[in-house]
Amino acid sequence: MDEEYDVIVLGTGLKECILSGLLSVDGLKVLHMDKNDYYGGESSSLNLIQLWKRFRGEEQPPENLGTSREYNVDMIPKFMMANGTLVRILIHTDVTKYLNFKAVDGSFVYNKGKIHKVPATDVEALKSPLMGLFEKRRARKFFVFVQDFDESDPKTHHGMDLETITAKELISFVSHTYASLYHTAIYTKLLIRNQLILAPVLTYEFLVTKYELEDDTIEFIGHALALHFSDEYLDKPAVTFVKRMKLYAESLARFQSGSPYLYPMYGLGELPQAFARLSAVYGGTYMLSKPDCKVEYDDGVAIGVTSEGETAKCKKVVCDPSYLPDKVEKVGKVARAVVIMSHPIPDTQESHSTQVIIPQKQLGRKSDMYLFCCSYYHNVAPQGKYIAFVLTEAETDDPEAELKPGVDLLGPVDEIFYETYDRYKPTNDCDSDHCYISMSYDPSTHFESTVEDVLAMYTKITGKVSVTVLDLSVDLSAASAGEQ
Repeated sequence: MDEEYDVIVLGTGLKECILSGLLSVDGLKVLHMDKNDYYGGESSSLNLIQLWKRFRGEEQPPENLGTSREYNVDMIPKFMMANGTLVRILIHTDVTKYLNFKAVDGSFVYNKGKIHKVPATDVEALKSPLMGLFEKRRARKFFVFVQDFDESDPKTHHGMDLETITAKELISFVSHTYASLYHTAIYTKLLIRNQLILAPVLTYEFLVTKYELEDDTIEFIGHALALHFSDEYLDKPAVTFVKRMKLYAESLARFQSGSPYLYPMYGLGELPQAFARLSAVYGGTYMLSKPDCKVEYDDGVAIGVTSEGETAKCKKVVCDPSYLPDKVEKVGKVARAVVIMSHPIPDTQESHSTQVIIPQKQLGRKSDMYLFCCSYYHNVAPQGKYIAFVLTEAETDDPEAELKPGVDLLGPVDEIFYETYDRYKPTNDCDSDHCYISMSYDPSTHFESTVEDVLAMYTKITGKVSVTVLDLSVDLSAASAGEQ
């Protein structure tokens, strides 16, 4: 261990393992350490005995649930967008050779007391009760605009500057303009008392919104298609909203499976291990069960890591928030329920794997609630068993009461566990102390925000623009998702 490295990575969570792999591929000398005796950190997948130990201490799981090794229960449950950044990185780095995927059966949204399928085809859209007939026509115009939108081609912007107008101004039902409202004084001829005079007239020029969608439609497309977890996006530039919708549409079309999502066989715990293999192939060194990893400094700059009396020197340190708690601040808390069931989520068309989004307004909340389900279909549970999760950004200190609306949608359950975890973000100046700390995982059920953080860190660490990864033209059929 008494060697010098370019980078020492602490923790084997997914973010840290992706970075370790990318940095090793770049030719950097990487040492990767973890205080645990397993890969994955907070993003690991647990077998049944590990799950029971985490939530029930020394109590043993009941025999009727099956054997422990047949379970792979994700601690950070998320799906992968089929055309998303994580899939592109997987293919760019050739990590797909270590993994197999299956498409997720469906995506659903909760509206007015019922679960509805998010339309995946034109036929489903026409039959969907989420919008009325005339509203479907208006929405279709907007969907066509999104489909044709190209950020680099102004002709596809329809005369709008999506960097300056907000999402609300683009799609809300308003009686005036989304852009600059301005007036001009002009003169007109008026006949008053038989005398022809010139009179100034104040006139207003309006650019009327093209997509005057109803509130229920906006809620549906903003949360179930653009996958925003709160309504804050409505007051932000529309370009991000449009690009997120475009990503959803492209992912949906990629494998035409009924949803835009992919999920790895045997659970998400396979992802960190796959990137760890990538790092090892390119010379990365891994050490598990390294307790009390202490970052060493010289004049405020990280110069190495000490564990068990040995110090490895380095130029930079990468880690999750648990390794440098004095350099992060709490920004929120996630409440979640982990559930074992013997049936799929009701009203989801018997889907073996699915997502249900409950928009914030449906429950009078500040952020959305998510239901996530997978099963033996992805080899994460024994035959006939389903693993479900209910997650949200915590707004109280009582996860059981807060998650009840989502848990009630699951139907009968075999076992259920509740917990919360704090979310952190770094507060340090990484350019000064050479410590690069990842943000905690949010409650969303996809990986886009996760990979955004990874690529931002990659750019800070290497000085390279990570957009080269984002813009890859790759054959996504190589993602081994052919099994529907």
